[in-house]
Amino acid sequence: MKRREFLAALGAVADAALVGGRAQAAVSGEKTEFFGVLVDTTRCLGCRTCEAACAEAHGLPQPDLSDSAVFDHERTTSETQWTVVNRYDTSAGEVFVKRQCMHCNQPACASACLVKAMYKTTEGPVIWRENKCMGCRFCMVSCPFDIPKFEYSSPIPKIQKCVLCWERVREGKQPACVESCPGEALLFGKKRDILEEARTRIYQNPTEYVHEIYGEREVGGGAWLYLAAAPFEELGFRTDLGDRPYPELTTGFLYAVPLVFILWPAALLGMSYATHEE
Repeated sequence: MKRREFLAALGAVADAALVGGRAQAAVSGEKTEFFGVLVDTTRCLGCRTCEAACAEAHGLPQPDLSDSAVFDHERTTSETQWTVVNRYDTSAGEVFVKRQCMHCNQPACASACLVKAMYKTTEGPVIWRENKCMGCRFCMVSCPFDIPKFEYSSPIPKIQKCVLCWERVREGKQPACVESCPGEALLFGKKRDILEEARTRIYQNPTEYVHEIYGEREVGGGAWLYLAAAPFEELGFRTDLGDRPYPELTTGFLYAVPLVFILWPAALLGMSYATHEE
């Protein structure tokens, strides 16, 4: 192989790798209108009906709604409870807040999953696919909201989290928690529609809400959006996450890795031929 031929071939490999990366980026950047849920914490009654509806819809243990002691401490979701309601004493008084998976627009859990078991659907819900999971639990450590939970006590463990009632949504129904809410604190719909509703409520009632929609921009935004009368840091929300999606922080590195594996062997082979040319 001539040196000139080697350099031309090396350039062609590099172009192909870069074009592939750009094509993948273009596909991942395609616009899709996601579903979402608006949570108006000023309307939440703390009845926990959403907890019971979620449990019934997904075959989880039914919570004891008469047990008010659950509000004595802040709870997180678990492998047996995909959504929880907490009570907070804030500068705006007593506030109840429902928590569950945020269903990020660019979820870190799905990006970290090596086998695409954690999967972002085209409509927005982030679901877990049992037949693909290899049990690495990278999804758990990558989630900024600490949502995916592993069934450590099960002989056949699963990753458990809210799936935004994906099967119900596919059938044209609302998520079970939304449908069951007696205080109309939850509103389901296209994300742009619920964003518009959230902004309208703030505009029409500027003294009743903080002028912020939590979940609109945090780590790139997600399907669940929150309104509140008190600052979100008083409601147990992380406010240190920034706006940039976590997967974007590693995009350059991940694209560079396959490029190195493609180019480096080719470069070594070419140099070997070139240096031994007679």
